[in-house]
Amino acid sequence: MSRRKPLFVPCYFGPIDQFAYIVQHDSILFESSEHYQKQSFRNRQEISSANGKLKLSIPIKHIPGKKNTHQVLKDVRIENDFKWQKEHFRSMQIAYQTAPFFEFFEDDLRPLYQTNYTYLMDFNLACFDTLCHILDLPIAYETTQSYSLQKDDHIDQRNLAEAKRAPSLAMEEYDQVFMERHGFMSNLSILDLVFNLGNASTAYLKALTKGKDLRL
Repeated sequence: MSRRKPLFVPCYFGPIDQFAYIVQHDSILFESSEHYQKQSFRNRQEISSANGKLKLSIPIKHIPGKKNTHQVLKDVRIENDFKWQKEHFRSMQIAYQTAPFFEFFEDDLRPLYQTNYTYLMDFNLACFDTLCHILDLPIAYETTQSYSLQKDDHIDQRNLAEAKRAPSLAMEEYDQVFMERHGFMSNLSILDLVFNLGNASTAYLKALTKGKDLRL
């Protein structure tokens, strides 16, 4: 009997609970053939800022006469007429300049915000590759060639890309840069965890799913 691979949607530095499940595996699938869904972590990450939770959204190129929801994810293009990369990177610098590990990883992230990407999926996969490099995670991945609703073919974790949902795991509190002002903010971008915990992030992520049934 073949082993079923877990299936995720590639996100823009997705939420912590998504990565808590990802790090349990050495090989995963990334969805590329679904219809793109707006207002999700596909083109958004949420970070901590002096004013509370800050949403950083990648602008998507509109196709005349065609709604974004009708686009296949792998075909969704980024609207690079906006200076979103400069704005996002600067927002992270301002928000995390006092975080313990920001300066250690700043140069690893910088190229992502200095290179123009045409397709959202290519950028998101580059974000994933960068994170795996930062945390030394040997996770191999493939992308789907067609869309399937059949959950028997895989462990379906695509719902973790949705922004309007409660965290799927109870989050153990860790020190955040604006914790004294806003309290602990749960399930932010994986970068919030990395900037605050550094290489201890992997152990934190694995602890979140301790006792969960992850068998394929």
